[in-house]
Amino acid sequence: MSMEMDKSYDPSKVEDKIYDFWTNGGWFHSEPDDSKEPFVVMMPLPNVTGILHTGHALNNGLQDLVIRFQRMRGKNAMWMPGEDHAGVATQIVVDRDLFKTEGKSRFDIGREEFTKRVWEWKEKHGNIIINQLKKLGVSCDWERFTFTMDENYQVAVREAFCHYFEKGYIYQGNRVINWCPYCQTAISDIEVEHEDADGHLWFVRYPFEDNPEDGVVVATTRPETMLGDTAVAVNPSDERYKKLKGKNVILPIADKPIPVIEDDYVDMEFGTGVVKITPAHDPNDFEVGKRHKLPMPVIMDASGKLNNKVPKRYQGLTMLQARKKIIAELEEKGLLIEVGNHKHAVGHHDKCKTTVEPLLSKQWFMRMDELVRPAIQAVKDREVQFIPDRWSKVYFDWMENIHDWCLSRQSWWGHRMPLYYCDNCDHTFISRDEPTKCPKCASTSIRQEEDSLDTWFSSALWPFATLGWPEKSKDLEYYHPGAVLITGYDIIFYWVARMIFSSLEFFGDVPFKYAYMTGLIRDEKGRKMSKSLQNAIDPMEVIKKFGTDAMRFTLMFLSTQGGQDIKLGDTILTEGRNFVNKLWNASRFTMMNLEGMKPGEPGKLKFIDRWIISRLGETAKTVTTAFDTYDIAKGVRAMYDFFWTDFCDWYIELSKLPIQSEGDDKLRTQRVLYLCLDTILKLLHPVIPFVTEEIWQKLPHRAGETIMIEDWPKVERFAFDETAESEMVKVQSAIKSIRNLKAKLRIHQGIVACTFNAPTESIKILEREFEQIEKLARVEGFNFSEIQPEGSVTAVSSDMKFYLDVAGKID
Repeated sequence: MSMEMDKSYDPSKVEDKIYDFWTNGGWFHSEPDDSKEPFVVMMPLPNVTGILHTGHALNNGLQDLVIRFQRMRGKNAMWMPGEDHAGVATQIVVDRDLFKTEGKSRFDIGREEFTKRVWEWKEKHGNIIINQLKKLGVSCDWERFTFTMDENYQVAVREAFCHYFEKGYIYQGNRVINWCPYCQTAISDIEVEHEDADGHLWFVRYPFEDNPEDGVVVATTRPETMLGDTAVAVNPSDERYKKLKGKNVILPIADKPIPVIEDDYVDMEFGTGVVKITPAHDPNDFEVGKRHKLPMPVIMDASGKLNNKVPKRYQGLTMLQARKKIIAELEEKGLLIEVGNHKHAVGHHDKCKTTVEPLLSKQWFMRMDELVRPAIQAVKDREVQFIPDRWSKVYFDWMENIHDWCLSRQSWWGHRMPLYYCDNCDHTFISRDEPTKCPKCASTSIRQEEDSLDTWFSSALWPFATLGWPEKSKDLEYYHPGAVLITGYDIIFYWVARMIFSSLEFFGDVPFKYAYMTGLIRDEKGRKMSKSLQNAIDPMEVIKKFGTDAMRFTLMFLSTQGGQDIKLGDTILTEGRNFVNKLWNASRFTMMNLEGMKPGEPGKLKFIDRWIISRLGETAKTVTTAFDTYDIAKGVRAMYDFFWTDFCDWYIELSKLPIQSEGDDKLRTQRVLYLCLDTILKLLHPVIPFVTEEIWQKLPHRAGETIMIEDWPKVERFAFDETAESEMVKVQSAIKSIRNLKAKLRIHQGIVACTFNAPTESIKILEREFEQIEKLARVEGFNFSEIQPEGSVTAVSSDMKFYLDVAGKID
């Protein structure tokens, strides 16, 4: 690489070149080494369908900072990258593409052909986000890259499923789940996004069977499900309806009798205090139905249309079409008593945004009560520590009230359940390998379960399935458990909790020691980014405009340990770019003044050298502690303050006099400048890796091949000098107070005479450093007097006064 520094820094000419240099050098790769302490970070899996968003930029920037920091500290740092097959999400993308290009659905071409198409799509489009992550400068071990549909990973998934099945945790049950009519699959509660919507509350009269002219009024938000009603319910404590017990009412539209039942579930304050019970299409009604042994007719097919369990005139209608038709018929029959406005939460599938339907369905579930107990205790015992700690409460709230996990997905893309059925003897069995016959009757007439596993089942195995499990590999022995997980708080339930209980189940140990939860990124006005607001920030566009380092620096600077949301926009990104440019320019100035320097220790230090080295040591200590405890913003801000203020604003300016001299003064200053710049680059490298590598490569007398494996600055190398620090406060105060007064008087040009009045100790310091004060404050005749000269104005700083002769300078 060229040792010459361009006048200005252009990230577009540097970043790809530097990243190729790193990857070609193999410096991201790690192998087990018993002589070194491992430090492992598992990348939160981006989806194969994904493209980079600002959350990825923050999350992966933080991971890269931590892994680069620990690598420079001499640890065997391994950052495991990979990609999730994203079962349902990928199926949606390919399904839509198939319809767009061929006008067909997956059902038209069949499972085998559709799966083939998904693999083709993955090969063509699946690495978009991986290439974008490389643009971020991530130093993960690409040689270990794992896709969750890799053959060895599939072995791990089958092993985990069979293990849970054999322990009796996995069972098949008939219960109300969330159903997506578009994807035609079950989804879990945490995959449902609830949005408040303006709806209605319809008041419908259900006539009494023995007196059709009279009846009870039922309030409902979903009249379209009434064709599946098998009772109406009242609260047993509701005095208004005591006489209704044992009566039947006629279900409107269907014209069939259903009973009036009493149940504590009914809220007497809601509507009329009488509610319809639809056990197959509401989870609460399902529980009521079980208690009262009610029929549970399913009135909806997989596509969300009414089936043959309803009157013929409604069959084939969507739920929305049925609602309109039912309301019209109720009005016509005089059974619609009233319609009121009602705001309520409507659930949508987080992947395709389709309205979710509660549906009674036979699915495979996993019992969670026993599995989560050790995972709850591990966090209580701080074997896993959440950062910030407040997220542990969120974790406990969910884990302590957890429901059994609906594992099955009616998806064709993903890990197909290793469950098999014998058509000869009706035996159901599991198999870790592909079976050829029934283990009970030896029949070859066997078939595999059609359903696939929830994507999060396979993701839960990520910390160890990537290391060779279920085999007892050297990687597994050396790298597990990991050090830290850095991820968004929005997947505590999806992924973090499941990795913890999975690792405890299979190893009796936690998967990582720390779980760092990042905040969300919002726009400059604090709004959540969304397509509708058109305020989403594309990290790739930010990189084109500002450079990767500027974006990384800005995100790290703002990423406080409290996990607060981050406001991001051009204003703050411009400041990040300014910092990167400042580093380039200060480095360029320093290297221009290193010509002829012989490497070595600085020798006998002057006051300003002792001061900057003391400040450098304090900064290195703060940054090291902050990065070690994941208080990232604190470390980044300490570096910002030291570099911009102490080094650039003061030391570089103070070094200009001795650097222009000859002999020992010049050599000493050169060596201190070199020490400062080399240390600054190392401290900043985990934050802004590209520009620091580019500058470091141009440093004279460097010994290593790349800054990323240089030793992290050792705090003990830098002597703390309390005297120099306190004396520098005096010098800085003198210069700043004089500058401020001149600026106030608008004396921007020219030099003015200055007399000072101060205690003896301060006088000694000011007289010793008078050359620097004269130069930086642009004053002359720096004399001492206790009396203010005539025609002068006074600047005051602490115990010092400065009299500026402004005669002829101002009116």
